[in-house]
Amino acid sequence: MKSDIIIPKVENVFLAAIQEWNDDFMDNVWNVYLINDSDFKLDSVMVVSKAFGTVDGEMKKTSLLRHAFVEIPSVSAVKIEMIEASVLALNNEFMVTFFIENTLYDKKFTFRTNTINERATEEVPVLFKNGVVVK
Repeated sequence: MKSDIIIPKVENVFLAAIQEWNDDFMDNVWNVYLINDSDFKLDSVMVVSKAFGTVDGEMKKTSLLRHAFVEIPSVSAVKIEMIEASVLALNNEFMVTFFIENTLYDKKFTFRTNTINERATEEVPVLFKNGVVVK
């Protein structure tokens, strides 16, 4: 029965952490974007994020954050959330679920501990800004 289940592969949809100026904090902060670099619009998008890991020998985790987007057009990006500097030392995990036409897709994206930093940036497709990409 398990062999009858077809799990579609997520392609050309990924996350990027981009450092941007924030007027509220008067500092540069890391914002996470969902990038749709495909030829299809994404419908009923749900993103669930959390951070977890060990700091100074103690297990830490954040609460779950949920974000919903009705539609993300093809070749576009949408800001999901800001990542506070204190959670950059943790694994930041994002579960992304969406529909393309009548097919359900989902994928887990993880920014590993301390991988969000200025030295790890590259040009992000669609946004054309430097950021840390996870596919």
